[in-house]
Amino acid sequence: MSAVVAVVGEGDLAELVCGELISECQIVRLADFREEMPAAAEFALVLHDAWHPAVHREAETNLRAAGIPFLRGFIAFGEGVIGPLVRPGLAGCSRCADTRQLIAGRDRTENWELQQRLTETGGQQSDAWASRTGLIQMARLVAAESLSVLRRSSSRTEERIIFVNLKTLNCTSHFYFPDPLCPVCGRLPDDSRDAARISLEPRPKIGENIYRCRSLSELKAFLVRDYLDYKTGFLNGKMLDLVSPFADASVNLPMFEQDEAAAGRTNSYADSELTAIMEGLERYCGMEPRGKRTVVRGSYRQLAGEALDPVTVGLYAKEQYELPGFPFRPFDPDAETDWVWGFSFAQERPILVPQWLAYYSSPCRQGFVYETSNGCALGGSLEEAILYGMLEVVERDSFLLTWYAQLPLPRLDPRSAGDHDLILMVDRLRAVAGFDVLLFNATMENGIPSIWAMAKNIKPNGINLICAAGAHPDPVRAAKGAVHELSGMLLTLNDRFETNREDYVRMLRDPSLVRSMDDHSMLYALPEAEPRLRFLLEENRPLRTFGQEFDPAPKHRDLTEDLKMMIGIFRRLHLDVIVVDQTTPELRRNGLHCVKVLIPGMLPMTFGFNFIRLAGMERALRVPAELGYKERTLRQEELNPHPHPFP
Repeated sequence: MSAVVAVVGEGDLAELVCGELISECQIVRLADFREEMPAAAEFALVLHDAWHPAVHREAETNLRAAGIPFLRGFIAFGEGVIGPLVRPGLAGCSRCADTRQLIAGRDRTENWELQQRLTETGGQQSDAWASRTGLIQMARLVAAESLSVLRRSSSRTEERIIFVNLKTLNCTSHFYFPDPLCPVCGRLPDDSRDAARISLEPRPKIGENIYRCRSLSELKAFLVRDYLDYKTGFLNGKMLDLVSPFADASVNLPMFEQDEAAAGRTNSYADSELTAIMEGLERYCGMEPRGKRTVVRGSYRQLAGEALDPVTVGLYAKEQYELPGFPFRPFDPDAETDWVWGFSFAQERPILVPQWLAYYSSPCRQGFVYETSNGCALGGSLEEAILYGMLEVVERDSFLLTWYAQLPLPRLDPRSAGDHDLILMVDRLRAVAGFDVLLFNATMENGIPSIWAMAKNIKPNGINLICAAGAHPDPVRAAKGAVHELSGMLLTLNDRFETNREDYVRMLRDPSLVRSMDDHSMLYALPEAEPRLRFLLEENRPLRTFGQEFDPAPKHRDLTEDLKMMIGIFRRLHLDVIVVDQTTPELRRNGLHCVKVLIPGMLPMTFGFNFIRLAGMERALRVPAELGYKERTLRQEELNPHPHPFP
């Protein structure tokens, strides 16, 4: 083989690799990138006996410009690192790999600071753990990978990093995703009107009564493999909940400043792990734009002809904005902010949406309200994601409307559903956890089945009650979803409840102390808070059957037909359905999609008593009378003044 290979770097590793390759290639040695790269070089190796981040940055700049693929090898903290293979013009570089490893690591802040110091100072020449035996092992791996690349064979370092434990010589290979925000290789497209257009495509269901177009068994082939890895993973850890009555699992979504837990709740630990991974991916997509570059900035007054009016999604009352230290300012149509493109199904055209509404971690200094993940959903297709995003909006709207208007919902008999799994779930919560499950029909004027679920303690101690909700075209599935949400909290919250009980008692007296998501549910774990739910817990109310309360779900073989039917319902109610596609390159790789669904006029879920968004939301006043729960339209001052119990 006459290929010319440039070896950049000095030290034992570089010497050993050259010794392995000398009989196969023409080797050109360079101490650093100040020396001229040979024009004939087909491949480059960047090799050091310690970690030199600045040199890797230079490699990206110089070798990309020269169009030369390269592979790096170095030692850091007693561990050999080989890869990734970097090909100019393609996404995925050494900086992406370092970012993934940094974020997935435990001491990410300290390691980031160390990386900055090493970039500035260059660091030491050799790692203390760089043993001769370990370096020989690394050299042979680097040489083998180099020859694979030169022979156009598959490489084990394509989008992967090999780590070598220099004490045991154990080698592990870890996949990483290119970082879409990488300043070196990131190539995000600009957000645009044309890209926001949505044309719904047929999506055959995997079963007549299964509202999915891809099965878990299909997704299983890549969810764990591509997204869950303790070393370089998008998600970097999992935990099985052995306390919950059901098979709950959680995964960790690492971010630079903090970690986020994402949970999956099913009757199988394997399925719960997969649903937890999907929940983690959904959170990642919903936090900030990572699939397209925001390019529109201006005021609502400037963009009104093409933009969503922020007033229609629910703002705060004047008194809230005037609270001391309140972090948001009143809506100002002349205030500049960032906008992203979404699609309005009512207007059948793209529409601009404030970024702080479309992504719930966008800076509050730009927005007028605190937005949550309400309406965010992930699916195996765009259509599936939109449908489940709409269902989440419906679920939370139904819960909040019930709470604020104190609706005496019909109570349902779980056994009347004729579903064996639901009956077993309810019975298990009573037998294992000591809680009765109460189900209520919270369906609103849209007719989409919604369930309010409550778990009531029958033991003498522990949390008193917990509430949850579900919505689905099939009311039984809505009920199951709500019961699964309950199960994840029943036995895991007792210790926290007893430890912080006095805090919750103070919240009962002073609602302004209810600030976090957990505060809402823990407040109603107090027996003293139960009277606030008397509108649901009245004695001697007859149980209703599922057959009495719900019409049979329409039978469509195509998921898109169900979606079109739901969109049509809201159009007839003069409510728009607006979709912002949040899908990132990491999801698009496997055909997954993530969206944010906004239905202006539906009640937005909020957490923190001072962040209730009811100003201008006239449905909360009108719909109870339309459904026959109230004799007349309510007045604002008649709405429930207490913090809601949504978990």
